[in-house]
Amino acid sequence: MEEEKSVSMETMVNVHAVSTSGQSQHSPELRIVLIGGRELHGNPSNKSATGNIILGKTVFDTSRRTAQSVVRQEEVHGRQVTVVDTPGWWWHYPRENTPELDQIEIRNSVHLCPPGPHAFLLVIPVGIVFPRIFKTALKEHLELFNERVFCRTIVLFTTDAPCSNKHLKDEIRMWPELQWLLRQCGNQKHVLDISKKQDSTQVINLFKKIEAMFAENASSHYSIDSARGNVLREKIEAIAEGALRRVAAVQAKRRRLRALIEGGKTPPTHLRIVMVGAQWSAKSSAGNTILRKKAFAVHQGRTTEYCEISHGMVAGRQLTVVDSPGWFYNQTLKDTSGMDKLEIVNSVHLCPPGPHAVLLVVSLTSAFNASYQRAVQEHMSLFSDKVWKHTLVLFTKADWLGVKTVEERIESEEGLQWLVEKCGNMYHVLGHTNHDGEAQVTELLEKIEEMWAGNEDPHYEVDPTRAELIEARKQSGAMLAKKMRQSTQRQANILRELFRGERQQITDFRVVLVGKKKSGKSMVGNKILFEELFDTAWMKKEFQDQKINKMCMKHQGNVAGVHISVVEAPGWLTDTVTPDWAKGEVLRSVSMCAPGPHVFLLVIPISKAFTEKDRKALVDLLMPFGERVWRHCMVLFTWKDWLNERSIEEHITAEGHDLRWLVEKCGNRYHAMKCNRFYDSQPTIELFQKIIDMITQNKGHYVTTEDKDQKPALPAKHPILTEEEWNRREQELIDRMLKAVAREPEEVAVSPVKMTSSIDGAFIPSMSGDAPSEVGAFCFQRARAKVSEWLSQKFGNSDVTSGIGMSAADSYVERLDESSLTEVDTSRFFTEKGKKRRYSF
Repeated sequence: MEEEKSVSMETMVNVHAVSTSGQSQHSPELRIVLIGGRELHGNPSNKSATGNIILGKTVFDTSRRTAQSVVRQEEVHGRQVTVVDTPGWWWHYPRENTPELDQIEIRNSVHLCPPGPHAFLLVIPVGIVFPRIFKTALKEHLELFNERVFCRTIVLFTTDAPCSNKHLKDEIRMWPELQWLLRQCGNQKHVLDISKKQDSTQVINLFKKIEAMFAENASSHYSIDSARGNVLREKIEAIAEGALRRVAAVQAKRRRLRALIEGGKTPPTHLRIVMVGAQWSAKSSAGNTILRKKAFAVHQGRTTEYCEISHGMVAGRQLTVVDSPGWFYNQTLKDTSGMDKLEIVNSVHLCPPGPHAVLLVVSLTSAFNASYQRAVQEHMSLFSDKVWKHTLVLFTKADWLGVKTVEERIESEEGLQWLVEKCGNMYHVLGHTNHDGEAQVTELLEKIEEMWAGNEDPHYEVDPTRAELIEARKQSGAMLAKKMRQSTQRQANILRELFRGERQQITDFRVVLVGKKKSGKSMVGNKILFEELFDTAWMKKEFQDQKINKMCMKHQGNVAGVHISVVEAPGWLTDTVTPDWAKGEVLRSVSMCAPGPHVFLLVIPISKAFTEKDRKALVDLLMPFGERVWRHCMVLFTWKDWLNERSIEEHITAEGHDLRWLVEKCGNRYHAMKCNRFYDSQPTIELFQKIIDMITQNKGHYVTTEDKDQKPALPAKHPILTEEEWNRREQELIDRMLKAVAREPEEVAVSPVKMTSSIDGAFIPSMSGDAPSEVGAFCFQRARAKVSEWLSQKFGNSDVTSGIGMSAADSYVERLDESSLTEVDTSRFFTEKGKKRRYSF
């Protein structure tokens, strides 16, 4: 109701503004600044096209990105109209990730239309998603202007098809952040159909709204500080002068190195190249451009999890190119997983006796800020210090530069200056969609040859013994992963068969999610409940660190008659000692799903290393519940997308002792889930099956804060087993186990892992969501239906016991959980002969 009132009021304001404007003479001059972002998939916001429609001429270049604020002026409908087009930022980027050169140009835009603009037009395409992350980014970028920017801003919705008022209202209603934006702008908005360039009425109506807003602001424009304008101009000039000096220095060095080659130092005819860099820096695409073929897979998400090698003949040279896994652009080395570090180190060993050039790939779409610089520095330390003499910076996504030069970009950021100077001023720009791609590659190869000519060592020398150790470690890890996979599958099969007894229907289960900050707990909770209930936000690390939730959150749902309760315990920062409030909240989580949770899901992201600190933190948090709590624990890995072709067992074995210890402590119970929002029901079905198996083995028991055993959720009166009844039940368990062992093959068949990655490359995800889109809601509904069907079949005609009514000895469950049934020892299921035991049902 409040939203409807808001829309109605906004409509009245706009109608009043236009009518009032119509009664008075229009302004003789209008000064307008166009601002806005770019969508995740890279589509522009139509800022430049909007400027052309307003001015009635093609004066702004729409064929490439606007990288420099541009001012144009025309007489339009009796007014002298000045329009400034500005560089757009990524809608999902915090300001610190926007290149400094872009920030300077955005600031300078208001100084190109003195004494200041009458209006800012914030250009947003109709139909764009507008989650919370966009709101945060927008607020940060508008801080480039002063606080008076909102009251002089009109939200300009662009569309390339007719857009009714109802459709626009529905779009706005879908996104609370968009509603917030309109409120900040006094509900000033306008719709521009860019397909109707000749429709002058939409431009005239826009002018009337600008004039009405100008009147409401006491006929005052956005004022500018001329001193600040002078400082900006001086900075732009200094950057341009520094760029010219760098170009001159680079050209002089190239002439000197080329003279060595022309003087008789003949370059090798076979060039060995290794590519390293951050994830989503377009390494694989650059490799394909260099080899002039599709040698490396390229798709949305993580494309390289193993080192890949390819060969080709390019520009008269035989090339060997090695692509390596990328690291998160702002992630420290200690946070990079063990498998990724091993693969990065191995990259230089795949082209013995060593690469002639290491291409350090850096995308131009993001600022090379302090965290990016630290990540590069730390990950390059995986090699010896000599690697820098053989390293050339390869800038990708050159279209982001627009009319700017790469040297201007370098001069605008201290981090980039440090990087190119660390590499001896050796750098190159590569555009993957440029028609001059062949010429770009030829020039790159020439620069590699020049770098080779200037080095005393012909290539980066690698230690062959280290290569053998790496290969041995990889083979050992693969064998261990295979053995773990087989053992875990065999254990699951035997346990399921062992506890196939009295059939009882599970009517509810209760889950607590525990994990450090940004581990993916909220995403997991939403996938279990098939609804966006937990407060999640797919945003970058810089945004996430601003707020830490210190309270447990609980949500409930019902799937096929099974009542599900999920409590998310708050996460903690990795680099700090586990705080007391986190311990207190984990304790409170148990009481929030009274009488107690059946399962603790220990949520661990695959994309980051699991350290000793992480292990100790989990142990500290679970310690108050006693040793038996581990029978109720399962490791739930998030970011399965990061594995690509790897198996989860490869990750576990490669990560090291701490993660293997945790998995074994949880009775080898683990599961992996993707972090995309395109919902697949199968992983959830598999998770539910594992949860049901765990409840079965625990006889329906749950965790409490009390030290004594609690009773399962059964009717109040339970018979006491006599010795004769116990012996009969014990023999049944033994018979079932022997049959299960007999049916188990010696080599458990494990289906090969084959996945497609679906993480969008522009995000550094953190599993925390946004307001659900219609597509997302549909995916949830479809997945819920599939899981409901599975649950109905399972309990409607089930041959697998829920185990809730079974009261096999606690010692049996303890022993099964504590042991890995790789080698099945039947003696562990026998009790001491003649010893009397009593168990309640």
